[in-house]
Amino acid sequence: MESHLIPDIQEVEHWVTQVIEWLSQNLLSWPVILQLAFLLFLFPLSRYLGKKTRPVASEWKKRSRTPEFLKAILTNLLPMIPWVIFLLMLWVTLGGLFQLEVPVRGRFLINTVASLTLAWVVINLTTSLITSRVVAKLVTLFIWSIAALNILGLLNLAQEILDAAALDVGGLRISILMVLKGVISLAVLLWAAVAFSSLLERRVKAVPELTPSVQVLLGKLLKVTLIGLAVIIGLKTVGIDLSAFALFGGALGVGIGFGLQKVISNLVSGIILLMDKSIKPGDVIAVNQTYGWVKSFGARYASVITRDGIEHLIPNEEFITQRVENWSYTNSWVRVRVPIGVSYNSDPHKAIELCIEAASENKRIMDEPQANCLVTGFGDNSVNLEVRIWIADPQNGIGNIKSALMLAIWDKFKEEGVEFPFPQRDLHIKGPIEVIPAPETMAP
Repeated sequence: MESHLIPDIQEVEHWVTQVIEWLSQNLLSWPVILQLAFLLFLFPLSRYLGKKTRPVASEWKKRSRTPEFLKAILTNLLPMIPWVIFLLMLWVTLGGLFQLEVPVRGRFLINTVASLTLAWVVINLTTSLITSRVVAKLVTLFIWSIAALNILGLLNLAQEILDAAALDVGGLRISILMVLKGVISLAVLLWAAVAFSSLLERRVKAVPELTPSVQVLLGKLLKVTLIGLAVIIGLKTVGIDLSAFALFGGALGVGIGFGLQKVISNLVSGIILLMDKSIKPGDVIAVNQTYGWVKSFGARYASVITRDGIEHLIPNEEFITQRVENWSYTNSWVRVRVPIGVSYNSDPHKAIELCIEAASENKRIMDEPQANCLVTGFGDNSVNLEVRIWIADPQNGIGNIKSALMLAIWDKFKEEGVEFPFPQRDLHIKGPIEVIPAPETMAP
């Protein structure tokens, strides 16, 4: 492996000579110095005017009569107002110099700064659409640096410098320029793949003929496929021969297979669950003492939200290896049993009638199958009844429907005089018992 990260002395001297020539031709002259002094006057003036103008623009944005598209433009434009004012001043100055027929050398620096400022404003407004501020700043600085080098005529020189710093690895020449191109192309392709896959996933979810599990499965497959294609295309873009990674990829695959055994197991389990439709988003399930509804499926886990609002991330493998109760596998109907006790002094026929009547008045309880009330036994203190009802929305809770039904039965029992039981004990006293005191003992 040969290293060429440090360029030759002759190449460095050549680059230094080019930079000095560019400075002497463009900056080291009195017209340029006068332009620089004028720019140093305009810049703080534009900052001051921008500080005064920004509250006016912000107030204009808050007005109800302002169109929505103009509000969106002002939102992104507010931080750039000083730069926009600076750019307008430069354009006005250039217009005046052009009318006065000032030579190109007399307006070169102002024209260059105006081009750089215009690129800065346009790039900032474009990258303001990126949600992450850190990423937006990095993208802005990178794109503007390339634009600045191009405007200044130094882009080719910068490419030569970056391309000269290189390593030869097994016949493959890897330079800093190549790495930068690869990172940029890969980042752009991955962003495009994720954005396009998200769009396709939303379109797939909008198809009513597909079940939720098929929608999730297609969405995940599309995302994995597009990201894989983005990586392959990104590597081919910079001229990397993928066949060189065949042996390395095989060894890496074996290592990943052993090291990420659980991860691969969860991934495959998730695909199996989506294909056989045994568990899908929206199902009400109970697994390992966790009861809730399935919110979504990921590549490694499923999100299950309980009635307490706690979101459990359960590995997909547990749904394959553990016993799972799916309350909505075939349909979402669930039968709920509510035990009731009635006093022996009350009419059980009337109590059964009141229980069924209370169940029929609850909107969550289904009319078909009808609610039923059965005598399940004669206890020590009560006649034991059991109300059996059906609901179609178990994801809305089981405990609350039981509570609502028992309160309704309580009200009806009170109105009709049906008594609730309470424990009773009979105490039998056979008669007085003669108590014979123990004889006194003499002290020695």
